[in-house]
Amino acid sequence: MTTLAERFTSELLDDLQHKRLLLPTLPEVALKIREVTDDPDASMHDLSTIIASDPALSARLIQIANSPLLRTGRQVDNIESAVNRLGMRMIRDLVTSIVMQQMFQATSDATDKRLHQLWEHSTEVAALCHVLAAQFTQLNPEQALLAGLIHKIGALPVLTKAEDYPELVADEKALDEIIRLLHPRIGGAILRSWHFSQELIDVAELHENPQRNSEATDLTDLVIVAKLQTQDGAQDYSLSGHKLDDVPALSKLGFDSEISFIEMEGVGDDIRQAQLLLSA
Repeated sequence: MTTLAERFTSELLDDLQHKRLLLPTLPEVALKIREVTDDPDASMHDLSTIIASDPALSARLIQIANSPLLRTGRQVDNIESAVNRLGMRMIRDLVTSIVMQQMFQATSDATDKRLHQLWEHSTEVAALCHVLAAQFTQLNPEQALLAGLIHKIGALPVLTKAEDYPELVADEKALDEIIRLLHPRIGGAILRSWHFSQELIDVAELHENPQRNSEATDLTDLVIVAKLQTQDGAQDYSLSGHKLDDVPALSKLGFDSEISFIEMEGVGDDIRQAQLLLSA
């Protein structure tokens, strides 16, 4: 007899294959900003005008422009100065990261707790990725922050569909297993629909494989290492039967199985500052 979990999984995969699965969309302001930053003829003034139409977003970007993470001296107090300091590409990734919290809102009490936990885990991984990129690689820290936030974006449609299956929501173990199996594939589909770069799509699709070994250090490596530094990630890996010495991403970043980069001098403060970038 087919179990509820099996039937749910089959229906979800069928919906995905036939493009019936409701995928989350980026908020309009993020879409507009990504469109402007992709336009070679667009100016900083064009970008400032879009941001200024959203007072809350403007305030956040001014706060970020003055953040200790950027290690700049003079304070800025208007969006034009903040845009000039941050630059188009940084703003593109930061705005996407800032508005993503809107997607992690439940439409029913059934999944509210899970979505909150997913957002908290994603922001923790994102902050760790930001610091890893800034201190241990040549990768862009703001893109690394975004990579951490989107690494499990594929769980959102699963949880949305699960709201119609209260028995499945009540079975945490079964729902966790469905999310683990399906979120990479669904995450890839979401990011393709958003026209994200292949490197970010790879994050969503490949971060659950800690044995993955690419030629150069990339965003997926950062997410793998960041996840291992979280309690949930360490527990998941300990149950996989593998050893930390078998994780190529660790050695590529110059770590071994005994090193916790979180405990390195000065890293903790930078992680807290990165988490503040995502706080409401």
